[in-house]
Amino acid sequence: MKFTELLWAEALPIFEQIKLHPFNQELKTGTLPLEKFKFYIYQDSLYLADFARALAVAGTKAGNSHELLDFLQFAQNAILVERALHLSYFKEYVIDYQSGKAPGCFAYTNYLMATSAFESYEVTVAALLPCFWIYKQVGDYIYANQSTPNPYQNWINAYAGEDFAYSVQKALEICDQLAGQASEATRKKMTEAYVTASRLEYVFWDSAYRSEGWAV
Repeated sequence: MKFTELLWAEALPIFEQIKLHPFNQELKTGTLPLEKFKFYIYQDSLYLADFARALAVAGTKAGNSHELLDFLQFAQNAILVERALHLSYFKEYVIDYQSGKAPGCFAYTNYLMATSAFESYEVTVAALLPCFWIYKQVGDYIYANQSTPNPYQNWINAYAGEDFAYSVQKALEICDQLAGQASEATRKKMTEAYVTASRLEYVFWDSAYRSEGWAV
């Protein structure tokens, strides 16, 4: 069994909760209130900017130029998606929030940036993987089970598309390769990082659904 398959099994209960979360269930049926979607898009744009930074830092730790280029490409793609959000969704839905990161987004981005800065390359890759893999799986699930017509069709198509699938597969291959050469202690830390980031994926969805703000 591949290491990434072990990771998926370890965090499967978390993924199931993400899939069944009201945000994704209502996105699937097209009944998600527009204000919740707008808040999500705003938070996602803030998240992607820092996700790109964490990906770029991960690339500097790569042991070869191929993986350095892969992670720099991942970072570039994240920035391009962030820009596309502003040019499309922000304009279409008149998104003009100025509140900054909600607690869920703040927790997730700071975890990824701290991990990329202070942990090993192997652990960093594992921590970054859920944003690729879980988003792809959620996108595939919603695409296969959606109600049509769906007002959120463009988002659904983006995360269920072939371009994103290629990036996900590349990230999985890198993670498996690193795990195959890692010590048992490192693989344990990789698993912990993957599970933590998966939990923060749930936190991010839930934060968006609740339009979460700071208590004080």
